[in-house]
Amino acid sequence: MESILEVKGVTKAFGGVKALNNASLTVTSGKITALIGPNGSGKSTLFEIISGLQKQDHGKIYFMNKEITGLSAYRIANQGIARTFQQVRLFKNLELADHIEFALNNDDTNFFKNLFTKTKLKEEQLRIALDRVGLDKRADTLAHNLSYGQRKLLDLAVALAKPHELLMLDEPVAGVTPKLRTEIKKILLEEKKEGKSILLIEHDMEFVMDIADVVYVLAQGEIIAKGPPSQVKKNKAVLEAYLGE
Repeated sequence: MESILEVKGVTKAFGGVKALNNASLTVTSGKITALIGPNGSGKSTLFEIISGLQKQDHGKIYFMNKEITGLSAYRIANQGIARTFQQVRLFKNLELADHIEFALNNDDTNFFKNLFTKTKLKEEQLRIALDRVGLDKRADTLAHNLSYGQRKLLDLAVALAKPHELLMLDEPVAGVTPKLRTEIKKILLEEKKEGKSILLIEHDMEFVMDIADVVYVLAQGEIIAKGPPSQVKKNKAVLEAYLGE
């Protein structure tokens, strides 16, 4: 199948420490790809580089057959890449409706103009976005009044609402209840069913092995294994590096 994202030979050093060393991965269109590895292996750094929030020292990145190496985070997002963050990034004093409007509006200037002039999305658009992740809250609820799990859902709702072909998720089920974990799994499988592609970082190995089509394993900045979950979980190098066996 055709790839939607190609990361080729990405290297990144912080001082004398190499966070990434010639790391390459491919995300296939319409598939769920997981990136796993121990803490400090370089997973988040690679996510930040793909998103344009950090610049690599070497290597190239291609999205939908176009090079996006060195583009700003804003321009990369508008190519069709939406993402969530390990530490949920929300505007705590803005309403749920404002967050969804921000996702749907690619022009930051127009968003803030609409925000201050109180131009609101149609109720139907808001309910579709919030209902999709099962966030049963009024659209005028302030973000800081949400529980941790509800903030995770809002973060996911914002990413899903933004026009995208690739969804990047940084630990989507970290710290959530088993019930919410199951709901997020359903949401991601539905996203895949709709033909979207997903790249995720996650420490919950049961979740990864249950949902991913392909798994890449990072250790000390290098890709040490890749393949279907059933193959990766038996890989000796993965057991040694990731599980400490």
